[in-house]
Amino acid sequence: DIDLLLGYCQLYMEAGVDFPSGILVYIFPVSCRPEVGWSGPLSLDPNLSLSLSLSLFLSLSLLVCSQFSRGVYAIFGFYDKKSVNTITSFCETLHVSFITPSFPAEGMNQFVLQMRPDIKGPLVSLVEYYKWEKFAYLYDSDRGLSTLQVILDTAAEKKWVVTAINVGNLKDERKDEAYRSLFQDLEIRKERRIILDCEQDKVKDIMEQNQHSLSLMFSTQGFVDGDLSKIQYGGANVSGFQIVDFDDPVVAKFDQGWEALEEKEYPGYTSALTYDAVNVMTEAFRFLHKQRIDMSRRGNSGDCLANPAVPWAQGVEIERALKQVRVDGLTGNIQFDQYGKRINYSVTVMELKNNGPVKIGYWNEVDKMVVTKSDLYPNDTMGMENKTVIVTTILEAPYVMLKKNSELFVGNDRYEGYCVDLAAEIAKHCGIRYQLRIVGDGKYGARDAETKIWNGMVGELVYGKADIAVAPLTITLVREEVIDFSKPFMSLGISIMIKKPQKSKPGVFSFLDPLAYEIWMCIVFAYIGVSVVLFLVSRFSPYEWTLEEPEDGALPLTTESNNEFGIFNSLWFSLGAFMRQGCDISPRSLSGRIVGGVWWFFTLIIISSYTANLAAFLTVERMVSPIESAEDLAKQTEIAYGTLDSGSTKEFFRRSKIALFDKMWQYMKSAEPSVFVKKTSEGVLRVRKSKGKYAYLLESTMNEYIEQRKPCDTMKVGGNLDSKGYGIATPKGSPLRNAVNLAVLKLNEQGLLDKLKNKWWYDKGECGSGGGESKEKTSALSLSNVAGVFYILVGGLGLAMMVALVEFCYKSRAEAKKMKVQQLFTSSAFNLGKAGHFRGEGSGKSF
Repeated sequence: DIDLLLGYCQLYMEAGVDFPSGILVYIFPVSCRPEVGWSGPLSLDPNLSLSLSLSLFLSLSLLVCSQFSRGVYAIFGFYDKKSVNTITSFCETLHVSFITPSFPAEGMNQFVLQMRPDIKGPLVSLVEYYKWEKFAYLYDSDRGLSTLQVILDTAAEKKWVVTAINVGNLKDERKDEAYRSLFQDLEIRKERRIILDCEQDKVKDIMEQNQHSLSLMFSTQGFVDGDLSKIQYGGANVSGFQIVDFDDPVVAKFDQGWEALEEKEYPGYTSALTYDAVNVMTEAFRFLHKQRIDMSRRGNSGDCLANPAVPWAQGVEIERALKQVRVDGLTGNIQFDQYGKRINYSVTVMELKNNGPVKIGYWNEVDKMVVTKSDLYPNDTMGMENKTVIVTTILEAPYVMLKKNSELFVGNDRYEGYCVDLAAEIAKHCGIRYQLRIVGDGKYGARDAETKIWNGMVGELVYGKADIAVAPLTITLVREEVIDFSKPFMSLGISIMIKKPQKSKPGVFSFLDPLAYEIWMCIVFAYIGVSVVLFLVSRFSPYEWTLEEPEDGALPLTTESNNEFGIFNSLWFSLGAFMRQGCDISPRSLSGRIVGGVWWFFTLIIISSYTANLAAFLTVERMVSPIESAEDLAKQTEIAYGTLDSGSTKEFFRRSKIALFDKMWQYMKSAEPSVFVKKTSEGVLRVRKSKGKYAYLLESTMNEYIEQRKPCDTMKVGGNLDSKGYGIATPKGSPLRNAVNLAVLKLNEQGLLDKLKNKWWYDKGECGSGGGESKEKTSALSLSNVAGVFYILVGGLGLAMMVALVEFCYKSRAEAKKMKVQQLFTSSAFNLGKAGHFRGEGSGKSF
């Protein structure tokens, strides 16, 4: 495109005195393809074919120097972050001007003229116009960092919340998966507003993976350059900038010449910048020619191979002439400041509508953001100002519910819920009066296979009984064939509801859980090992042996030494230290104190770690779910599962070609008794009474709502099985369609849809984050949490009593034996004495 545009450009000069007949301008792209020389009067000179195989810096150096040696007067080309410094450095050194349509470089470069206007100002102004306070900034190269810095500086001032994500380092073979994962993450974080600072081809790849309704802002200056058809009806609110104004007479004249070349495709804004760059050079050299400035080269002037390099004397004159140019080009007014940057330019602000890109305003340096089309909503509802619009809906919590004491109210005031608030906001944006009417048969809408008649809310729209349906109505292909849907106001998917399993009670010895059993075993071995080591060092160390000191300062009766650290005392000392209690004895020797010190340090760390984890293990009660995903559900037979008998969920499984979902459908349609239910409330009741033997498949939004309602005994497991959305429906050709569609987008941008969901799902929830129990109850310990400690206490007391009894019996028996021996000894001695006395008397009598 660029070469062709240059061929279309016309440059007429007349050779004069001291002015070259051919002005040589070197043109090269950043990709280092075969170079093209251009000399005026216009002639393309493709005789240069330098093959670059060295490093980028060396290649560019050789490339630029070779052209300087040919006597170039200016350089036109492209650069990127890797080559910009090399190119600008050569130009500054040799005083040769460089004209480029590439992104504006940072800093002050005297000899660089930047054809592309700076987009930072328009981008910040558009964000302020839309009143974005939270958004994500996606960029694909280092050039986006300067724009990001300006946005972050503004965000700090205005308290914006900005999430910056680099999408330029994704590998080609995995980029689709990465983009899907990126948008899923943004959806979870509720990032609905995104700025895309990427090249056009990458924007296309990113948008092909977008499955959600987003507000997108393109930072490129060629909004209409890419194919917008794939995102035109995708539910995204898209805006951006256009540097080429097709209403400008200069552009219209160029289009005529472009069509004469039989070119069918618009070349893009980069080519327009290239065209304008050639015009700028034309005007500059024409001015120099009129001034009869000597442009000839002498000696080695401008030769970068000279040592030292000699700048070209006339280079400053050319640089000044280029910056003084002021022309109207394809990209509007072209004018430069002293640093070669575009000034006094205007950028068109565009939005993507159903009928294509639409100009809504412009931005310039003086007026900033100027909106020329303030009425963004088409005036389709003018004919309905005096008509009351019938809004059909369905009683389904939390979307539409009867108020308490609803008989005291009349009209729309009888109802409350998400869709009631949504209908009020839609009516306010569209300027209409409305009346809520509950659908007679209580159905969403399906077509009878035999009669081909639609029922439910869809039937009321098809047969003209209602003007609009505001309800949790899923957007499907078969419904889209007979009615029109707005952009989705809520994204959802099929999910699995099961009865919340009972929380597992902590075991009797749950106080041991903070440390693994391996650690407990190591602690036991460490305790025994320390006790043995303490016993040994106490035996070997002479400082642990002491003489017994008698009372009252008397002399010792014996010289035998005593050692307090026998094996039992060593065990007792180690146990006391581990329990943080201590004991009556302590080591006297240095070796014994070392053993005690390291044991104290060991117990300090162990006890601290144990205490830190103990609270969590005693208070947290874990739930063990029998299933975690659709795969778990399909491969088991104990838990039955089913859907609503008439609805999009059942239709999804019936039509699915995925093996897993087809297997689930084959089970559901043949299961006995039937696993299908007539109403959602019936399915929820069946889950609650099944004791965990029935799972109900329903929309994730309803699943999340029921999970927050008492008795708080259901839960959602696994991720969503599909992705779809709820939309507001209107009859085919309804004048309300566009107004409602744009109103939904506006509410989405303002974040009101998320606020409504939080209001009716969580703010009014009855279970809270703890699943129905108050925080005080969930944090309180029950007896089961610490039962093991009481068991150990009772067991220890009982063991102590038994040991005491054994000790008593043992001691008593020992004392009894001792007393018996003493009595026997005393009796024997008495008998012996008595016998001797009698013998003495007898002998006396015999004398």
